[in-house]
Amino acid sequence: MTQQLRPQRPVLLNSIKAFIVGGLISLLGQFIQNIYIQYFGFSKEKAGDPTVATLIFISVLLTGLGVYDKIGQFAGAGSAVPVTGFANSIASAAIEHRSEGFVLGVGANMFKLAGSVIVFGVVAAFIIGLIKTLVKLI
Repeated sequence: MTQQLRPQRPVLLNSIKAFIVGGLISLLGQFIQNIYIQYFGFSKEKAGDPTVATLIFISVLLTGLGVYDKIGQFAGAGSAVPVTGFANSIASAAIEHRSEGFVLGVGANMFKLAGSVIVFGVVAAFIIGLIKTLVKLI
């Protein structure tokens, strides 16, 4: 009975919004990378690092100003593009727990979130490396 009374989610509209916003964030990243290549003389391989750093800075700045949360409410999963979404999560945790102090509030709560991402990233990289090595041996 609750299923019948529950309002239907606009899945198609939410998917379109997520696709557009995620695409715009990626487009911004490509634009920034092209600036680093064209105006600062970076190669395509080397331009990725400052591009990621710039996207992280923009994401953290927008989180601090309260804008990224509004983007997230509108776009849903589209705002969770890996670099910007992760930077937003870390900055939000830091802002939320700043009243508890820098070490036990900001530091501890930021790395609660980051810790699981780092662990799963390292484990995934190890497994992929192991599979690649086994395939080359065979």
